[in-house]
Amino acid sequence: MDPLIQSACLFFTGIIAGTVSGLFGIGGGSLMTPVQFWLYTAGGMDSTLATRLAFGTSLAVIIPTMISGALGHHRHGAVDWKAAAPMGLTAIFGGIAGGMVASHIPGSVLRIFFAVFILIMAIRMVWHLRECPACEPRGSSVQYLFIGFFIGILSGLTGLGGGALLVPILVIFLGYPIHRAVGTSSACLIFSAAGAVIAYVINGLGVAGLPPYSIGYVDLLTFSILAVTTIPLARLGVRFAHSCSGRNLQIIFAGLMVLIGVLMLVSG
Repeated sequence: MDPLIQSACLFFTGIIAGTVSGLFGIGGGSLMTPVQFWLYTAGGMDSTLATRLAFGTSLAVIIPTMISGALGHHRHGAVDWKAAAPMGLTAIFGGIAGGMVASHIPGSVLRIFFAVFILIMAIRMVWHLRECPACEPRGSSVQYLFIGFFIGILSGLTGLGGGALLVPILVIFLGYPIHRAVGTSSACLIFSAAGAVIAYVINGLGVAGLPPYSIGYVDLLTFSILAVTTIPLARLGVRFAHSCSGRNLQIIFAGLMVLIGVLMLVSG
C-alpha cells in the first residue's frame, strides 16, 4: 500500500479516536487497533505479528492521549484523583500481566471474550440510566485497587485502554455520575496503558519482521502519526462531553459500547 495512503488513514483515524477518547474517557484503541491491523496485513505482514504490533502501538498512543483528556476533565473538576491514583497504581501491574499473557494466546479468543463482556455491560448501563451530578461515589480504597488491577489486565489482553469497561463499572457499581466517571477513567488509563506498553515492548524485543523504527511491538512511525491528531482532539472531545447532559452522555456511551462489542465479535 502507498505510504501516503497509509499515513492518511492513520491521520483520520487519530482524529476520530482522539475525539472519542476525550468524550468518553476511553483510549480509542477499539478504532486504532483494527485500522492498524488492516494496514499491516495489507502490506503482507503475518496476522499474529500484526495483531500484537497493533495492540502495542495503540496502547502507546493512548498514554499521551489520555494525559491530554485527563487534564481537560480536571479543569472541569471531573477527575476523582483519590480513585484514579490507587486504580492507576494497580493498573500498571495488571497491564504488565495482561500484556505478558496476550503474547501467548490467540488474539481472536481475546476479542470474543472482551466483546461479550462489554455487550453485557452496555445492557446494564442502559438499565441504569440516571442523572445525578451531586451523587457521591461509594467506592473504597480496596475496591479501587482491585478494579485498577482488573482494568489493567484487560488493557494488556485486548490492546485497549480499558475505559469501555471502567466507565460503566464506576457508574453502575460505584454510583459515579457519568461525567465524573469519564474524567476519572481518563486519568486511570494513563497508568494501565503504560503498564501494558512495558509488556509489549519487552516481549517484542528482537522479534523478526517488525517495521523499521520499532521498539518491541511499538511502531514509532505509526505512533507519531496517530498521536499528532489524538492528543489535541482529545481536548475537543472533553468540550463535547461537558456540553452534554449526564443522561444523554450515558445513552451515547452505551451505544458506543454496543458498536465496539459487535465490531470485535465480527473481527473475532
